[in-house]
Amino acid sequence: MEDKKDTFTYTYSSKEQEEIQAIRKKYLPKEEDKMEQLRRLDRGAARKGTAVSITVGVLGCLLLGVGMCCSMVWMAHWFIPGIILGILGMAAIALAYPLYNHITKKEREKIAPQILKLTEELADSE
Repeated sequence: MEDKKDTFTYTYSSKEQEEIQAIRKKYLPKEEDKMEQLRRLDRGAARKGTAVSITVGVLGCLLLGVGMCCSMVWMAHWFIPGIILGILGMAAIALAYPLYNHITKKEREKIAPQILKLTEELADSE
């Protein structure tokens, strides 16, 4: 009789291979490629302007609300101060978007050399 060897073979499906690679990728040290670095820098340019403008806008809304309360609810002594507070609140609200544009422009000017260097490197590598 022929000598038959007991063998066991197992193959992964491509879906399982993709899942294995996805899990493995989670545990590997992260290496930031140049494209990801470029995206991170671009997102960071607007982050400070967004935070400041949202803060100014919210404070302006609160100031406007306090001014309205003063002028409508406590009219006897607080009518004129309420009007002034409301106008200051409206000014702060109106200032929020130009403030965002100004801060974002300044932040982009700061990181422009890095962005230009990365875009040149990425364009040359293709």
